[in-house]
Amino acid sequence: QVQLVESGGGLVQPGGSLRLSCAASTSIFGAYTMGWYRQAPGKQRKFVARVSSDGSTNYADSVIGRFTISRDNAKKMTHLQMDSLKPEDTAVYYCTAKLYRDYWGQGTQVTVSS
Repeated sequence: QVQLVESGGGLVQPGGSLRLSCAASTSIFGAYTMGWYRQAPGKQRKFVARVSSDGSTNYADSVIGRFTISRDNAKKMTHLQMDSLKPEDTAVYYCTAKLYRDYWGQGTQVTVSS
């Protein structure tokens, strides 16, 4: 069982930045593909970004050039740096860990509003 704890959400103005963090409780963190999904009110949960065990990354088209995912295997953490935030980025953001199955965090709220 892997537990994931997100932090870093909050309220930010359009054009601003936030950095989300996710701490994982596993001794083999480096083997997991780590990712972020988001769910806006009344909408389905959608993929945002992922970073594989080899460090390769993938992003949703809507966040390319604005969001950056990274991982710190020594600290068992993954981060999502979000820049140039837009109101449509408002959502609950979920951290995920995937190896043989998917694990999900509880989510952290990000609100982009003036």
